[in-house]
Amino acid sequence: MKKIFFLILLFVAGTFTSRAQFYKTYLPSSEFSDSLSKIVIDFKSNFNMIQGKEMTPQPEMNTYQSKTTLPAALHCSIFRYHSIIDTSASWQAIFYDGDNYKDAYKVYKDIFNQLKKCKIKIGDQNNFAFIGDFGKPKESVRFTSSSLKLNSIDWIYRNFFAELELTNTYDGWEVQLNLINKNVN
Repeated sequence: MKKIFFLILLFVAGTFTSRAQFYKTYLPSSEFSDSLSKIVIDFKSNFNMIQGKEMTPQPEMNTYQSKTTLPAALHCSIFRYHSIIDTSASWQAIFYDGDNYKDAYKVYKDIFNQLKKCKIKIGDQNNFAFIGDFGKPKESVRFTSSSLKLNSIDWIYRNFFAELELTNTYDGWEVQLNLINKNVN
């Protein structure tokens, strides 16, 4: 009787553990979704509410730290370009900076999947998602990107994109996410 009870207990524990792992692989982390939602919502104010202190200025742009970051990001920044034509700012996160292609690819794929799974709630509107195709990288190519558009009906987000890039730098590989206003004709 004890053996049967033990086997049933073991089966039930295994079922709950595997179900938790199943949901974990198909749902984005709540921390990632919540942080991404804050950043996307602040795009309406040109990222002014999450803008932190200014970093070293450059001739073409001013760079600021972002007060809101995404989990696993090495650092997050806001860029304000000196442009008369386009005054929108962009938000960037660096997720990987190293010399291992396989690690960079894994991060690139994981961030893409997180973006696809996120549901962004903007005000009283329904949840919105990023839609786009995965740009499959090759180690022999120096640059790969995946472009995902926010499927919001809000006019402000008509050209809002998440650009995920895997780049071969001179020192190794870098994975970065850019949230930008991209004019597409």
